[in-house]
Amino acid sequence: MDAALRKMHDPAQLGLPLVGADSHAHLDGEGFYEDFEETLERARAAGVALIGNVFLDIESWMRSRARFDARPEVFFILGRHPIDAASWEESDTERMREVFLSEPRFRAVGETGLDYYWKDATPAQQKRAFLSQAALARELDMPLVVHCRDAEQDTLAILEGMKMQGHPVLWHCFGGAAGLARRITDNGWHVSIAGPVTYPANNALREALRVIPLDRLHVETDSPYLAPQNRRGKRNEPAYAAFTAAAIADYLGMDRAGLWRVCGENTRRFFRI
Repeated sequence: MDAALRKMHDPAQLGLPLVGADSHAHLDGEGFYEDFEETLERARAAGVALIGNVFLDIESWMRSRARFDARPEVFFILGRHPIDAASWEESDTERMREVFLSEPRFRAVGETGLDYYWKDATPAQQKRAFLSQAALARELDMPLVVHCRDAEQDTLAILEGMKMQGHPVLWHCFGGAAGLARRITDNGWHVSIAGPVTYPANNALREALRVIPLDRLHVETDSPYLAPQNRRGKRNEPAYAAFTAAAIADYLGMDRAGLWRVCGENTRRFFRI
């Protein structure tokens, strides 16, 4: 690979310092079984010092937790995704509570929320699971990581109706316009940006960056999904958070290393690490 191609495809070539964070990834799935260690080493080489791994059920954590034992740079998030909400039972709240109280590497409840794009669970089922998990986050004084797709008004209505203003809420994989970003941040919540901000057609999302306070901006990959434009169609991984951060910094006219550092500090502060 010549120098130009290597710079385009290797995030380590950006030269970002080892202070960044991928606030949201799914490294416990089969897609990372064969090169798990190599994936984390590539992340480190790209400047990613901290990764939030999101487990979508307790069983996933139990099956794969041993592989994270020697990787202290990874912290844990646990929740029931809205597309899996049909199977939610109130007893799941107690099981999650026990896990959070027994394993200090869990730093937040999530991802939970509403997703009306997929039809695996009804809106009523999703709302029930979302309300239970949001209440658990408030009870345990833990951050809440929110998933929202095609359900912005109902998601906001639930959070605002529960008076979650001021509670640490992170709107994961934000894909909206400036108006939605302003309403989220007016409530004191945080916003995490993923690879789609680099897609040429996403002008509204890039414009939304201008209204997000820098002290509430995070970068994520949602690995293995949503790779940035230069790796689009490939498996995403935490190292590629560097590409997303560089694109955000360029759009805002900021120093890349400076934005990388700020976003990493935001993630550490939000998750109390």
